[in-house]
Amino acid sequence: MQLKPVSLAVLAEAREEAEEIMARLMGRLAPGEHVLRMWVGMDGLERKLRASLTITVEGDGGPEDLIDVDGEYFDNFVFLLTVGLAQKLSYGLMYLQSPAASTRGAGSAVQSWPLVWRLFSENTGQQTAELLGRCLDGAAFVDAVSVYADDVDATEAVYPPVAYKLL
Repeated sequence: MQLKPVSLAVLAEAREEAEEIMARLMGRLAPGEHVLRMWVGMDGLERKLRASLTITVEGDGGPEDLIDVDGEYFDNFVFLLTVGLAQKLSYGLMYLQSPAASTRGAGSAVQSWPLVWRLFSENTGQQTAELLGRCLDGAAFVDAVSVYADDVDATEAVYPPVAYKLL
């Protein structure tokens, strides 16, 4: 299995973006044990790459909460996220399964983000249920929050970035 080469500048930018996405996601987590999963595929890759990360948040839901992750799994997850953000024609799905505090008896709340051409968008709860419902029986599927800062428009690109270079 071999990935398409990218410049060091693109890789560094993707790594920075991956770290920002992880910080935004983890900063929004309520106390409890959460599982973040992702798979990434791309043209020329025979099989999809996968990663999983368990995140434990201890505290009362305030800014002083303690977040615990296994360093090796965290590094693997951020690496896969970086690969997906660096590769021009990447695609995939990232989803977060969290304890369901306010979803009427459901065991967990699930939200998801599709990755298309280096960009994530938010799935609605309905879209997430269609994608993952048969795998996550008993979960409540909720609308995903943005993984980008408020001033970034993830829907701005209509074509893969390579197409804009050809214009």
